[in-house]
Amino acid sequence: MSDYYEILGVSRNATKDEIKSAFRKMARKWHPDVNKSPEAESKFKELGKAYEVLMDDEKRSTYDRFGEDGLANAGFNTQGPFAGGFGDLDEIFNSFFGGFGFGGNSGRRDPNAPKRGDDLRLDIELEFEEAVFGLNKEITIDHLETCKSCNGTGAKEGAKPVTCKTCGGSGRIQQTTRTVLGHFTQIVTCPHCHGKGSVISDPCPDCHGEGRNTVEKKIEVKIPAGVDNGSKMRLSHEGDAGTNGGVAGDLYIVIHVNPSIYYKRDGINVFTKLDITPAQAVLGDTVTIKTLDGDRNISIPAGIQHGEVVKVKGAGVPDLSKPSLRGDHVVVIGIKTPTHISNEEKMLYQKLYEIQAGRKAKESVKERLKGVFK
Repeated sequence: MSDYYEILGVSRNATKDEIKSAFRKMARKWHPDVNKSPEAESKFKELGKAYEVLMDDEKRSTYDRFGEDGLANAGFNTQGPFAGGFGDLDEIFNSFFGGFGFGGNSGRRDPNAPKRGDDLRLDIELEFEEAVFGLNKEITIDHLETCKSCNGTGAKEGAKPVTCKTCGGSGRIQQTTRTVLGHFTQIVTCPHCHGKGSVISDPCPDCHGEGRNTVEKKIEVKIPAGVDNGSKMRLSHEGDAGTNGGVAGDLYIVIHVNPSIYYKRDGINVFTKLDITPAQAVLGDTVTIKTLDGDRNISIPAGIQHGEVVKVKGAGVPDLSKPSLRGDHVVVIGIKTPTHISNEEKMLYQKLYEIQAGRKAKESVKERLKGVFK
């Protein structure tokens, strides 16, 4: 199992600035364009995964508690930012830190480069039993898809982007500002083409030149047995479409489980309460209870005490990581004293009381005699 802190060479209480600094150093060492060793690519991908997790407070907290498997179980993408490949160092540093000027672009990110689409989140509600046993559920989302009319170019059929006249196709312009200290000149992104170097003179009428449309989509989702309140699922590439040929983002489904009025869940076990009479507690009994699998007979052992439990093995919730393994149904016994009894019942209780009182009296005499006849 990889240790993300060890990969970056930082302590477990490292600050974000320390993590950034460590990543910059290690990235320069292991980038495949610089390091030609066979292990460079895998090392660099590990660096990306470690950096992505440790720079995100929620991911880092989950990783510190449960490790890499915990991230996957919580629904986080654990493939890392370089799973689909990586660009040069300048491009990577621009993406992560805003640029360091390692190449001729001086930290400028290419606006025409493929860009991944945004991730989306959808919250859904499930009933208690649906979460226990899982189900196939149809969901509806609104997300951005690549425009079919223009294939994402943003231009009307037959039309092509033309070179921006403002910047001459460079995507940048020189801007001079006059101040009391003199004239300052800087290179800025072209405000007309937004750095692309070209503009669409005849935009696509369906997407209005954006290259993407908002589309309603229905998706059949398999909810696994054993999900709990707050569980997350990730559907790859069901988020917004990317631009310039970039991959689509992911869809994260957050599950909210409505509580049951009968069951109380604790992990993969469920708890219910069963009130019995004093006679049942003394003599024992066989009673029928409701379980997740339907009605079931359970045996109450003679002499059971208030607050003790009877377990129905394997009648609980399936383990999310191993559905064939189920928890227990734990029945908490309560002994309920009757408040309204018949005359016959009252006579029987009176007789029982006298018997028990007499027995206690005899036992008390025996204890006193033991003190005399030692």
